[in-house]
Amino acid sequence: MRIHIATDHAGLEFSRTLVDHLTNGGHEVLDHGPSVYDPLDDYPAFCINAALAVVRDQAAGVRALGIVFGGSGNGEQIAANKVRGIRAALVWSMDTAILAREHNDANVISIGARQHTVEEAIRYIDAFIAEPFSGDERHVRRIAQLAEYEETGDIAGKGVDVSTGSAAASE
Repeated sequence: MRIHIATDHAGLEFSRTLVDHLTNGGHEVLDHGPSVYDPLDDYPAFCINAALAVVRDQAAGVRALGIVFGGSGNGEQIAANKVRGIRAALVWSMDTAILAREHNDANVISIGARQHTVEEAIRYIDAFIAEPFSGDERHVRRIAQLAEYEETGDIAGKGVDVSTGSAAASE
């Protein structure tokens, strides 16, 4: 599987260890940065580039997932989720790692490098990669609703308040 990773300065050591771990596990790893430590770096472009690469690969039929790191993982998850087609989940336990894939078919996870040891993060990542999407009808339906909103700014028949406007609706 192809794995796209990105971070900020807080997760740089995590990402270096992760590249080795995933490569040794037979995955193709593409690191979207940063490549050097800069305590003033900005994570959005790194994480957005990783997310864009996941979407491109998946559209081309390549099995791909993404992993983004930061101090808490919150900002990195938000950045990844700005990319149309990304379902990024903040992971903080084995359950959240597994359910992100099983129920939400998440294609990116975010982990707080200041919240977990590298060993914990590796366990979460391995579980996330190994877990298949269940394909249960209720999960498929909910994911389709998210995609519909992403595309149209509405979810037909579900009572979305379109009067407040959305990014998709205002395009």
